[in-house]
Amino acid sequence: MKITAFNGSPRAAQSNTHIIVQKFLDGAKSAGAGVDNVFLIDKNISHCSGCFSCWFKTPGQCVFTDDMKELIEKYVTSDIICLATPVYTWNMTAALKNFVDRLVPLRSPIVNQSNGNYDMQERIKFPDVVVISTCGFPGENNFETIKQVFKSANPVLEIYRNSGNLLKTADSKIKVIVDEYLKYVTKAGFEIVKDGKVSSNIKTKLQMELINPEEYVEKINTRAGNSG
Repeated sequence: MKITAFNGSPRAAQSNTHIIVQKFLDGAKSAGAGVDNVFLIDKNISHCSGCFSCWFKTPGQCVFTDDMKELIEKYVTSDIICLATPVYTWNMTAALKNFVDRLVPLRSPIVNQSNGNYDMQERIKFPDVVVISTCGFPGENNFETIKQVFKSANPVLEIYRNSGNLLKTADSKIKVIVDEYLKYVTKAGFEIVKDGKVSSNIKTKLQMELINPEEYVEKINTRAGNSG
């Protein structure tokens, strides 16, 4: 099995999102999967111009010659792809959105899906999707938009981590809890390769609270105030 993560954080390897992605991939690798971790911010990806040449003039081929050729090859040869992003203004980052837009050559023009909905038709068998997203705020409400955006991808697993700044905490007491949480992330990566799915127990653990939300807000706001 091959799993490729496409990380849309502008902070790349320094991001909170990367911490979770890496633990997930570590688990997948320990179960025998080949893994690849791509930082989209480091890639040359032009913005989709909406010309639709990839549908009508040169089916399946974009007019732009950039890093997307390599990335699409990684995408289509993966069994599972991981779309990873911090929440920026309730949604995915521009880097990940740009990448997703440029996947249009893998689809073909509008079709009636026989359920009253009209959408693009897939040219290939798409890989399964895992969504990983972090947010600097507490609470699950900050993921509502991004959940709806990725709903059409029918993800086999979704990992949403609020209070994401705690992933790099220097507080020894909180770090114990964070390390426990990250063990569950690693276990999720292992299970999805070994069993083809993640157990309900691990899915529940992935939603564990790292700290009381009010305590977290106080810590963040105090740090912000002292930084001035």
